[in-house]
Amino acid sequence: MKKTILIVALVILSIGSLFVGVSSITPADLIDFKSEETQIFLISRLPRLVAILLAGAGMSIAGLIMQSLSRNKFVSPTTAGTLDATRLGILVSMLLFTNASMLEKMTVAFVFALAGTFLFMQILNRIKFKDAIFIPLVGMMFGNILSSIATFFAYRADVIQNMSAWLQGDFSMMMKGRYELLYISIPVLIVAYLFANRFTVAGMGEDFSVNLGLHYKRIVNLGLILVALITVTVVLTVGVIPFLGLIIPNIVSIFKGDHLEKTLPHTALLGALFLLVCDILGRIIIFPYEIPISLMVGVIGSGIFLYLLFRRRAYA
Repeated sequence: MKKTILIVALVILSIGSLFVGVSSITPADLIDFKSEETQIFLISRLPRLVAILLAGAGMSIAGLIMQSLSRNKFVSPTTAGTLDATRLGILVSMLLFTNASMLEKMTVAFVFALAGTFLFMQILNRIKFKDAIFIPLVGMMFGNILSSIATFFAYRADVIQNMSAWLQGDFSMMMKGRYELLYISIPVLIVAYLFANRFTVAGMGEDFSVNLGLHYKRIVNLGLILVALITVTVVLTVGVIPFLGLIIPNIVSIFKGDHLEKTLPHTALLGALFLLVCDILGRIIIFPYEIPISLMVGVIGSGIFLYLLFRRRAYA
């Protein structure tokens, strides 16, 4: 898996994505800056593409960090309760802080996401049975508990439909003024790359990390903070995107190994590429209608997840 191939494919599909949609736009239409096609391109198509690239790269890196710190290839924001904790935090902000700004809602959701991720890691440390399949199952059960709590209070407050519609992963409403929160993921990804070597060492265990002079708990806490930040920004902006942080790091590790400094750029590129492919397919399968990105990624991602499970069983 060469980085050059991923970059070329990403550029080609990105250009194609800009000209796929209900409104027919051609490169020639963009010559007139004041034309309706140009305004659609600048207000809708371009922001949508940027949102796809940032969300795809961000969620993939979040999964990579979690898999490294937990030493389990099937742990991700989807299977560790991070997405469900974020959903619960957003519900709390909707109920208690009705007039809160997006930044204030993000702060509340971030606290819940971080707390949920920390709690899962504590559960993980107490589990003696370290089977690769058992751990994500525990994470899914933990996430379902959080999801059930959120659903219960949403039902009591009669906002379950609003919350479900808002949190469904969808890029169709991405436009200028609604995606900028995702820019927070850029410095987060830079920090993740700068600390990639430390995350790799931390993934070898606390004893090994301490012997090498690494402050294990500090690095783990930093990694979980980065994961929570990425997850919250993506969920608040786009909605829930399942499986992305689970399958992409696994695919990259098959070809590139587990050293984060080497795999992180490939993971970001492949995550953005995969999400872009799913988005384009969702726009053309039932054109002129659109399939939500959460459904497309869920269907394709679940198939790949099952393949990875069977593949690991075959080589076990």
